[in-house]
Amino acid sequence: MQVRVLAFVLAGGKGTRLYPLTKERAKPAVPFGGRYRIVDFVLSNLINSGVYSTYVLIQFKSQSLLQHLRDGWEVSSLLKQHFIIPVPAQMRSPGEDWYRGTADAIYQNINLIEQADPHFVLIFGADHIYRMNIREMLEFHMHKRAQATVAAIPVPRAHAAEFGVVETSPDGLVLAFHEKRPDAPVLPHDAERVYASMGNYIFSTNLLLRELYADAQNEQSSHDFGRDILPSLVGRAEMYAYDFQTNRIPGDPPAQQPYWRDVGTIDSYFEANMDLRNVTPALNLYNRQWPLRTAGYSDAPAKFIFDQEGRRGQAIDSIVAGGTILSGGMVRNSVLGRGVRVHSGALVEDSILFDNVDIARRARVRRAILDKNVRIPEDGRIGYDLDRDRQMYHVTESGIVVMEGFRSTTEVASIMV
Repeated sequence: MQVRVLAFVLAGGKGTRLYPLTKERAKPAVPFGGRYRIVDFVLSNLINSGVYSTYVLIQFKSQSLLQHLRDGWEVSSLLKQHFIIPVPAQMRSPGEDWYRGTADAIYQNINLIEQADPHFVLIFGADHIYRMNIREMLEFHMHKRAQATVAAIPVPRAHAAEFGVVETSPDGLVLAFHEKRPDAPVLPHDAERVYASMGNYIFSTNLLLRELYADAQNEQSSHDFGRDILPSLVGRAEMYAYDFQTNRIPGDPPAQQPYWRDVGTIDSYFEANMDLRNVTPALNLYNRQWPLRTAGYSDAPAKFIFDQEGRRGQAIDSIVAGGTILSGGMVRNSVLGRGVRVHSGALVEDSILFDNVDIARRARVRRAILDKNVRIPEDGRIGYDLDRDRQMYHVTESGIVVMEGFRSTTEVASIMV
């Protein structure tokens, strides 16, 4: 029997903790790693795993995400069941509301499930940086004859309040589900970690439809999978936790450990980007058997020019995307997006530069995130005087300076010494 699988990607969150990067875009559309967007990770995982029927549910500040999906993820196929389709909020609830929770987002599109009549429904978030062989999770679900499966991973117990936490039997059966509780129980063999839900679920279709209809009628529900549906399934349905640590990616070295990061804050987002600079990064973007897909940009190759003392275009321990020109400037330990310019005598260190950023002559930037189209003028300084930076820009407690982007490069930031 050919198994029919339908996937939903939840890409409608506001991403308030990533502000100001989410001021003008949804969190899944935030750039990552020089040329990608956060949403590219879940969509690549699905395609690489052989899941070709996906609806992307969008809601807040969706224009940037819609444009990226159009440019990079249109699926052309003779088979009508092969598609990646963005779905705006349908407002099918009685009050014609926006999505009230993750379960309500699926409920308002329940007609798509009923029309497709799949055996299994995958519900995955679009907010995390990770690679996952979803086929292995689906095989686990079928092997266990589960009705629901939750992907889970150990995280430090200090972060328990940020996740749903599961308690399981030795074979993975979920015995309890605790949503965002700081006092959630730790792992039996590790008092410093809890078993956290990754927000990725597989449901057998009949169970999902039944639970969604029942939840929609429950006026006391917040209509959320983590808060309502999953805890209510404990003891009523065969629900298992899939251990993400066992997941293996084709083409990876045997010792490669599974990688998953919740980039919910500026600091965690910054650190995940910085992970890419390592000689042997924990997140492998160079596995040709498991490509990270994105929009097909027609950029020229990156270029490094001038070889004079004090005027040498070079990048060390850095990621540099296409179309970028280091015109006599130095870049260290940084991630540069498309079309960036770093001019003579300029220095960029430990920073993330989005597309079309321009660093003028002799400017200095360190421990900063510069959104698209930002221009640092000649002799400008960012990250060297945090008290001054705080007067104009967002600065995290750890000292990362975040400069908001502009619609065009004609808007010049005034950052003189």
